[in-house]
Amino acid sequence: MAVRTAFLTVKDAADYLGLSPRTLYVWRHRRQGPPSFRMGPRGRVMYRVEALDAWVREQEQADSRSNPALNPLRVRPQERSAGFIRA
Repeated sequence: MAVRTAFLTVKDAADYLGLSPRTLYVWRHRRQGPPSFRMGPRGRVMYRVEALDAWVREQEQADSRSNPALNPLRVRPQERSAGFIRA
């Protein structure tokens, strides 16, 4: 029986997301990317699997290719003003 852990290390979280550990470290430093926290006496950076999944869903919803409501082609282009004067 395989045990599925609720927490992942940076390396495991990077593998889970298909990213490099360095990318996660940079995002964490910039306060971007999925939420993480320090755990234990040595303060290891950890990620919750459920938080990673939620973060991926947020990324999908923020992308116009995945979210039809954000598709810029759904909005009619605005008419240009006829009052443009060249100097």
